[in-house]
Amino acid sequence: VRPISMVHHLLPASDGELATLSFLQDVMDILLQYLVTNFDRSTKVIDFHYPNELLQEYNWDLADQPQTLEEILSNCRIALKYAIKTGHPRYFNQLSTGLDMVGLAADWLTSTANTNMFTYEIAPVFVLLEYVTLRKMREIIGWPGGAGDGIFSPGGAISNMYAMLIARFKMFPEVKEKGMAAIPRLVAFTSEHSHFSVKKGAAALGIGTDSVILIRCDDRGKMIPSDLERRIVEAKQKGFVPFLVSATAGTTVYGAFDPLIAIADICKKYKIWMHVDGAWGGGLLMSRKHKWKLNGVERANSVTWNPHKMMGVPLQCSALLVREEGLMQSCNQMHASYLFQQDKHYDLSYDTGDKALQCGRHVDVFKLWLMWRAKGTVGFEAHIDKCLELAEYLYNKIKNREGFELVIEGKPQHTNVCFWYVPPSLRNMEDNEERMNRLSKVAPVIKARMMEYGTTMVSYQPLGDKVNFFRMVISNPAAAHQDIDFLIEEIERLGQDL
Repeated sequence: VRPISMVHHLLPASDGELATLSFLQDVMDILLQYLVTNFDRSTKVIDFHYPNELLQEYNWDLADQPQTLEEILSNCRIALKYAIKTGHPRYFNQLSTGLDMVGLAADWLTSTANTNMFTYEIAPVFVLLEYVTLRKMREIIGWPGGAGDGIFSPGGAISNMYAMLIARFKMFPEVKEKGMAAIPRLVAFTSEHSHFSVKKGAAALGIGTDSVILIRCDDRGKMIPSDLERRIVEAKQKGFVPFLVSATAGTTVYGAFDPLIAIADICKKYKIWMHVDGAWGGGLLMSRKHKWKLNGVERANSVTWNPHKMMGVPLQCSALLVREEGLMQSCNQMHASYLFQQDKHYDLSYDTGDKALQCGRHVDVFKLWLMWRAKGTVGFEAHIDKCLELAEYLYNKIKNREGFELVIEGKPQHTNVCFWYVPPSLRNMEDNEERMNRLSKVAPVIKARMMEYGTTMVSYQPLGDKVNFFRMVISNPAAAHQDIDFLIEEIERLGQDL
């Protein structure tokens, strides 16, 4: 029988080395066991319980007295038992899927190093890697010599908000001290299919959601440049000041790419900051076969790019890249004298903390850098090309298949494939409101059944006048043709009686 060990037996306890090694080895065994089942197609993607069931199943409360390490290990097992297997070959629910082994190892190392990204003083290697990696990403965007600036932020929504903040500062630097009352009424423009974070950023920055003007899209979800120009002229006539156009490279639902060259021409004509939200589509820049979809991105003033989506880097890893150097620093710096002393003995340009909105900032660069070293650019390219090929395979399988209707015609632009499953009972109904009402209930029921059975997960939503449809996205390196076949057959199995 093992002696009962408690947390006070672990390092930094004076004789804690053996207990620590034994405890961490046990944790590692739990993690490795989970990893192996994560990729096993015969296991469930999800062991679904309703929130109240899960709350009642275990005692989750925090107590005054410590638990034993044995109980702590049991907590770890329970957490993974009910976790969604996001690396499972049949998990397609979000834009971020899959689990990369080198990325995971890098995340373990990051947590072990446990430091903060404000200064070279306390994060020398990570600060240098951020510098090297962001420069490489700017080179790939097409900015000469990778010049410019950038930062890793907590997700695409914050990256987009940074872009807004910097665009506003570039046009009205006095806003930093004087606030919004000191400047004219600003307006921003983005497509009606763009991510909700553009409006959320406007709300957070005091610009207001009414000041975000949504531009019409064509039937494939791309922004219509002539409508953009018309709305800019209209806003100027009303006395508003257009300060930002946010174009989307890879929309959340359709995976559409806005026409960046035409948008860049308009931004140049009216002297407006051009931001490209490539959170989802930015990864395509790594592929020689697909990067043409972002032609014109090099003309942007700023770009959001999330390696944790299409490039499969573990969460979270989102970069904002800015063409003009020094702007982020002057926009955000507060000169905190206890962090950013001006008389340090090394090059202060590596103290990047003052250009961030955050003070404490997590190290998000190491997993991307280590994966890039392990795969090379060609490894990312192969993964991206494979995912796009799988999306085309799905499109070709369902475009003429009975019971499947595509939401948009034409082959997918990204890995998004949007479709309705029409059960036999609705197939011969005439296309009227009654049919629409019934069709809108199909996807939610199939999704609920998927989760109850635990076999696969795919997202659904309505959009505009289109009732609930499935949005399939592929970014998971474990997915293969057999998983696409399985998904189609599973939807048919779960929905045929509806």
